[in-house]
Amino acid sequence: MKGTLVFVSALLSLAAGKPCGLDHDELHLSLNKQLLRSVDMQENLPNPSVHIALRLSPHHNLAKESKHLNRLKTELHDDIEKSLKNKELAVGRLALYILALRSSCYDLQSLYLTGNEREPVLIHLKREMEEEKQNILFSHRPKTSYYQYSLGILALCVSGIRVNAHVSHKLIHAVEHGQIKHGESLCVDSHAMAGMALQCLKDEGTSVKDVDELERSLATIKQRLLESKRADGHMGNEFSAGLAVQALLAMGSQMDEFEPSLKALWADARNGTYHDTMAISQVLPALQKQSYLHLKSKDCRSEDDTLVLDADSDAEVFLDQGRVSLQVEVIKSNGEAFVYSIHVPLGSSLFQAFSVLQDKQKGFTFNTEESLWGTFLSVVNDEQARQSDRRYWQVSSDGITLTQGIKDYKIVSKQNISIKNTEY
Repeated sequence: MKGTLVFVSALLSLAAGKPCGLDHDELHLSLNKQLLRSVDMQENLPNPSVHIALRLSPHHNLAKESKHLNRLKTELHDDIEKSLKNKELAVGRLALYILALRSSCYDLQSLYLTGNEREPVLIHLKREMEEEKQNILFSHRPKTSYYQYSLGILALCVSGIRVNAHVSHKLIHAVEHGQIKHGESLCVDSHAMAGMALQCLKDEGTSVKDVDELERSLATIKQRLLESKRADGHMGNEFSAGLAVQALLAMGSQMDEFEPSLKALWADARNGTYHDTMAISQVLPALQKQSYLHLKSKDCRSEDDTLVLDADSDAEVFLDQGRVSLQVEVIKSNGEAFVYSIHVPLGSSLFQAFSVLQDKQKGFTFNTEESLWGTFLSVVNDEQARQSDRRYWQVSSDGITLTQGIKDYKIVSKQNISIKNTEY
C-alpha cells in the first residue's frame, strides 16, 4: 500500500496557456518538459521516479539528465544512508534509486552504501528484502508495505540479481490471499507494482516455489486491475491508473483491455489533472506504452538529445476571486473530535488553508514531512500518525478521500474537510 500522497512541486499546470486540442505527440512533449523543468528545482530531494520517466521517454536532454543523475548519486544517496543509520525504513526509496540508476545504465556493482556498515547497494537491498520477508512470516505483513516490497523485488530483478524464492513467495501468497489492500479496499497501485515485479521474475526465469502459483497470481492481479475499472475508464482513480496501465502492458495484455484507461489518462493530461511530478512520472511511461520492465533492456546508446525547454512563459496566475468557507474536523486515534471553521481565499491549497487556520484559531496545529511522494501530514493537534505505527492522517472532503496531496488539492468551493488518524 502506498499512502495517498503525491510529490510536491512548483510545476506549472499542463493546461496553463495551452490549447485544448493538443495531439498525443504535443502532450508527450509537454509532460516531458514539465518533468525536465522540475529537475532544476534544488529545494527538494531529486526524485528517482522522475529520472526513470525521463529515461524511458524517447526524447532526452542528456545534459540535464546527467546533472540529475549526479544529484541522485549524492543528495538522495546521502539521504538514504542517513535513514539507514537512523534505522528508518528505506526499502521503497532504495529500490526506486536503484531503478533510476539502472535507467541511466549506471554500473550498480560499483555502488556502495555506508550506513551502519559498508556494502554494495544491491546486496543491501537484498538483505533488506530478507528482513521484510521475515517480518511477513511473523507479523503477516511487511515492515513497510506491499507496494515497497514489490518495488524491492522489481529493482533486484531488473538489475539481474536473483530474488530468493522465499521472498517472491511471500508476495505471491499475499496476492492469492487478498492481503494487498488498504482497509477493505483494493490497492490498485500496489497490485500494479506487484504485477510488474512478478512478471519480471517470470520473464527472467527466476526460480520460484511454484510456477503454477506464479501464473495464477499474475492472472489474479490482471483480473483485479481490470475489475477496478470505473465508468470513466480509470483503474482505481486518475492517480493509480498510470501504474495500472504500465502493469497491464508489462503483463502482455491486449490493447483493447486497457484502451479505455489509456484514453482516460490522455483526457486527464489534456485537462491539466497532473500538476505534480510524481503523478506525471508514473503516467508518462504509460502514455508512451512503456513500463518499468523496459529498464531491463535499456542500453543508453544512440539516444535522441533534442528535448529543450522553451522560455518559461507559462507562469501560473493567481487571481483574487473571493473567499470560501471551510469546516475542518480533526478526529484523533481515540475518537476525540475537534471542529473548526475558517474562510480562505478561493483557489487556496489545502496546505495554505491549514496554515491560515493554525494562525487564526487556537487549538489547531499541524506539522508535515517531506517524502518522494509529497508533503504529508505527520502531526495534527500534537498527535502523530507514523508509518512505523502503521497509521496515517486520512484527509477527505465531504466524505470522499482525497487523491491529491495537501499542497496540490485546491479549495474551489465550500466544503467539509476531515482529518482522521487512521490505521492501515
